[in-house]
Amino acid sequence: MAHILIAEDEQVISKLMMQNLHLVGHTVDQAWDGVTALQMAEENDYDVIILDVMLPQLSGFEILKRLTKDTPVIYVTAKTSLDSKLEGLDLGAEDYITKPFEMLELLARVRVVLRRTQKEATGFSFAGTEVDLLNRLVQQAGQEVSLTPKEFELLEVLVSNRNIALSRERLLEMVWGYDFLGDTRTVDVHIQRLRKKLGWEEYIQTVYKMGYRLQTKGNE
Repeated sequence: MAHILIAEDEQVISKLMMQNLHLVGHTVDQAWDGVTALQMAEENDYDVIILDVMLPQLSGFEILKRLTKDTPVIYVTAKTSLDSKLEGLDLGAEDYITKPFEMLELLARVRVVLRRTQKEATGFSFAGTEVDLLNRLVQQAGQEVSLTPKEFELLEVLVSNRNIALSRERLLEMVWGYDFLGDTRTVDVHIQRLRKKLGWEEYIQTVYKMGYRLQTKGNE
């Protein structure tokens, strides 16, 4: 997975970002001020830098101006004005996320950047199952497991957000779309089918009164 630098002086936010990025398999370094962030960015090879704009000592905008490496940058900031967003994007940032934001949104934005730079993993191996995300193929013991398109899309969402609890409503939005007219029982039915087809009853866990989580931590 990716090696990511988080430059964020609010420690609670930085810790939450780090924890969620760790859960889906990324390695993360942290910096608390602009000078340290720029030094770390120059001395290490990162796949993505998540950068606050309002950092002590050196702003996120100034860091990107001085950065000599072509490392993709995602701004995460409380500066919500259009002028600030345009400045960040004009400097070459890949994306600009305003606070407050949902961690699932951040993970999705990181995936988009990694996909564009061809650093995103296209395969996933777990519990005797090989998932080829690029070719939409699932195999166990060399034999293909037949999944419907929606079953595969649900699996892809669970894999991409593994170890993170996802509500039924969020799964419905991510797989079926905002304009889907059905209800959350659709999610339950497809989860049961996935569990049965993959033999993942132990790993696709029910999160009480919320939804589901693909639990891989501690089961590798």
